[in-house]
Amino acid sequence: MPPRVAQVTADTFRELSRERRLLADLDDEILRTQVEVTQIAAPTGAERNRAQWVAAEFGRAGLRASMDEAGNVIARAPGAYAEAPVVVCAHLDTVFTEDTSLTLRREGARIVAPGICDNGRGLAVMLVLARVLEWCRASFARAIEFVATTGEEGAGDLRGAKFYLASGVRPFAVIALDGAGDERVVNTALGSRRFRIAYRGPGGHSWAAFGAPNPVHAAARAATNLASLRVRGAGRSALSVSRIGGGVSINAIPEEAWLEIDSRSTSDATLDLLEREIRAIAAAAAFQENERRIPTTPALTYRVDRIGDRPSGQTMGDAPLVVAALEATRLVGRAPELGTASTDANAAIAAGAPAIAIGGGGRGGDAHTSHEWFDNTSSTAGVERALTIVATMARLAAD
Repeated sequence: MPPRVAQVTADTFRELSRERRLLADLDDEILRTQVEVTQIAAPTGAERNRAQWVAAEFGRAGLRASMDEAGNVIARAPGAYAEAPVVVCAHLDTVFTEDTSLTLRREGARIVAPGICDNGRGLAVMLVLARVLEWCRASFARAIEFVATTGEEGAGDLRGAKFYLASGVRPFAVIALDGAGDERVVNTALGSRRFRIAYRGPGGHSWAAFGAPNPVHAAARAATNLASLRVRGAGRSALSVSRIGGGVSINAIPEEAWLEIDSRSTSDATLDLLEREIRAIAAAAAFQENERRIPTTPALTYRVDRIGDRPSGQTMGDAPLVVAALEATRLVGRAPELGTASTDANAAIAAGAPAIAIGGGGRGGDAHTSHEWFDNTSSTAGVERALTIVATMARLAAD
């Protein structure tokens, strides 16, 4: 299969010369679309305005778009094709709050604005691919379905992608467009599990009730032990205490304290191990604080809630989708590299579909900050690469 896929990719690249020239001609329009969509606030959980705008743009491209119960925008060209579609997705949401200023500024070749890359670029490239691929779909064996997903960032926990993939669709391949770049092919899904540990006690005056169990002390003890935890297991892993809080006054023993933990790994087995360690440390911190309390005071209680679960996994390097992506990267004059990240592709891989994530061309940086930037120089190569990958997969017949 891989040698044939490489040949199909090369043939597709050559046969799409007219479409690739068109993409070059549309470069300024793609950038305008990117800027325009970036100006529509879309915090995780509040993507509707941006979703409606994207649906209208799909309509302009000749595709009928609908919105599902998760808020995803789904567009598919009409026609009779093989059952399993090629899915192109890009996430709608950003990490920024509704009141974040989205004013753009230019710094030389760079455009600076929150979300200009992540995921203004991915959405703009998905929309232009929908438009161009609609013109040349007669040569495809498979439908191409475009999905603008909700809840990809942070606490969204890949909500839109998970919902879409649980709705019964069985993709032949999934290509997630996320940010800028034209060399990296993300084929390894970085899994994560996120937890909130909450401690509760009777509280009281810091002098009069001294000796009552202190939830902040327990949370601090848990955070210290988690920070000292030696991360073990297969694959690369990481664990961070990312947020902590509690208490209402400097002269009061708090009634509640909490901390949130982000654990990540390329191995689900390691995530299982980390979860056991987190739960054990949470329990030990509660036990140790209760051991110190005055016996006549009520005991401190605790609970551990899993607040996020992103599956890990991998689309193997010799899978047709990865072979096509690597070959397409070479064909646009770039040196391909395989990578690891947490994207909508995680949900697809967990659902059993071959999936990758790629950038939409150009260069970018400082993602998830107010000074996020995008440089459109030589960005056409990345758009051509995306076109070639998607068209190659749509041309492949079922095994």
